[in-house]
Amino acid sequence: MSILEEIIDRKRQRLESAKRTVQFDGIERRSSPHRFRQALLRDGINVIAEFKRRSPSKGLIRADADLNEIVKSYEAGGAAALSVLTEEDYFSGSLDDLRAAKSVVDLPVLRKDFVFDEYQLFESAAAGADAVLLIVAALDDEKLVALHRLAAELGLDALVEVHTREEMQRAIACGANLIGVNNRNLHTFNVSLDTSLSLAQDAPKDVVLISESGLRNATDLLRLRDAGYRGFLIGESLMRSEDPAAALRALTGTT
Repeated sequence: MSILEEIIDRKRQRLESAKRTVQFDGIERRSSPHRFRQALLRDGINVIAEFKRRSPSKGLIRADADLNEIVKSYEAGGAAALSVLTEEDYFSGSLDDLRAAKSVVDLPVLRKDFVFDEYQLFESAAAGADAVLLIVAALDDEKLVALHRLAAELGLDALVEVHTREEMQRAIACGANLIGVNNRNLHTFNVSLDTSLSLAQDAPKDVVLISESGLRNATDLLRLRDAGYRGFLIGESLMRSEDPAAALRALTGTT
C-alpha cells in the first residue's frame, strides 16, 4: 500500500465517524464565491502560503507552530492565499485550524486534505473554506467529475492536483480551470521541479496553473512563472522560517 492509499484508508475511517456525528442537509451557496482563483490572477508572484505542522515525508516541521502568529505573518508578507492542512493522522491538522485561520486573516483559504466524498465538500463549505483540493490520483473519473461539479455548486474553487501527463488530461476533461502540478510524487514522495516544467506545456491557456512542493527560492518561482504558472504553493520552507513574512518577501521580490 502506497502512502497515498494508506492516508486515504485512514481518512475513510475517520469520515464514517464524522458522518455519524454531524449531518448536512445542504448549505447555502457562498456569498463571495471563487475568491481563491481570483486571488491568483493578480500581477506578480502569487504565493499560496501553507500552514502545516508535520508531513509523512519530513516528520515534525515546527514544534512550536502558533497558527494565529504564522498566518498573520503570511498575510503581512504578501501571500495571495492560504493553504491549511486539515488531515489529522499524518499532518496533525484539523478543520479547527482552518476555522482559526479564517478568523484572523482576510485571505482566501484552501482546505488541503484528501477529499473523495461529497460529505467533505459540505464539511469544507461549512467550515469556511474558499477552495478544496481534489487529487486526481486518488479519484476515478466519475468521482472527480461529481466532486468538481458539487464544489462549483457550493461556490468553492477546486484545485485539481496532477502529477503526470495522463492525470493532466483527466483534470482537463473534468472541466478544471485551476490545476495544481505537484512536484512531489505522492506514491514515492520524490520531488522534481521538472514535473511542473514538463506538464505546463499540456495545459490550456485559460487554466490557472499552480506549482506545488519543492519550491525554495525566487529563482524557482521566476522560472516557473515564465513557464506559465500563476501561483505557487509553499509550505515547509515558510514554516521553518523564523520570520515567514520576510521569507515571503524574499520569494516574491517585494519589500
